[in-house]
Amino acid sequence: MLKGIDPLLTPELLRVLAEMGHGDEIVLADANFTAATLGRGKVLIALPGAGMQRACEAVLSLLPLDASVARPVAYMKVSDTAEGYRSALQRRVIAGLAAAGWAEPGQCEAVERFAFYDRVRRAHAIVQTGELQPYANFIFAKGVISEALEP
Repeated sequence: MLKGIDPLLTPELLRVLAEMGHGDEIVLADANFTAATLGRGKVLIALPGAGMQRACEAVLSLLPLDASVARPVAYMKVSDTAEGYRSALQRRVIAGLAAAGWAEPGQCEAVERFAFYDRVRRAHAIVQTGELQPYANFIFAKGVISEALEP
């Protein structure tokens, strides 16, 4: 246990977050996500007792989002829904991002299921939560932690 660090963040997850570089992506997936198949060769971390919103809060308490891209947050689009549709869980997570000052709703993009899978294959790591809501899958792009640029 460390002071000031969310206890949901396991030592393995802390290591993965620290190893990620600018632009690397991490997937937070629901309990039914095909993480083992899509994540072959990647670090796969299990957080079986955690819901998606709680897992996002823990990870983003340490992970800066990429400010150099328009949409550092992606979520899996619910199949057969109108453009702009977000499930109740997706709305709650995105509202939480905005409330914490991490990302505005316009910085979050819906990604079609199979396109989402392609991004997962390129991600740095996958965190599989215990979330049972379908389509509760997010990707976060890591930003930079730095000092001000010297002139």
